[in-house]
Amino acid sequence: MSLFTVEEARAELRQLRPVIDEVVTLRADAAELAVATSPGGSPSDLGGLPELKAKQARLDELITLIQESGAEIKGFAPLLLDFPSELDGEQVLLCWLEGEDGIDWYHRRDLGFAGRRRLPE
Repeated sequence: MSLFTVEEARAELRQLRPVIDEVVTLRADAAELAVATSPGGSPSDLGGLPELKAKQARLDELITLIQESGAEIKGFAPLLLDFPSELDGEQVLLCWLEGEDGIDWYHRRDLGFAGRRRLPE
């Protein structure tokens, strides 16, 4: 497992932004299509089962791209990414939550999201 510095993680997040934006859009589209294609669901202008399958396949590709970057996906809705790192000799995860501008938080691996702390300046 490779470790990111804070700056490397922030740079990687910037690189991933177009992928993240597409994930968010596809996630919403797939949710709508899943309801539309369920029994009793109301039709969607987005299409039907073939379009749902295509969006799910594209989501799988995008998730793979994120994982290949070294980021760990910890949540899907909202999207939550962790970047393995080390601070003051301790292994931590630099944490980004959908809606945040950048990476400003970290937590110990054993504490998870509940143990998030602001990164030191």
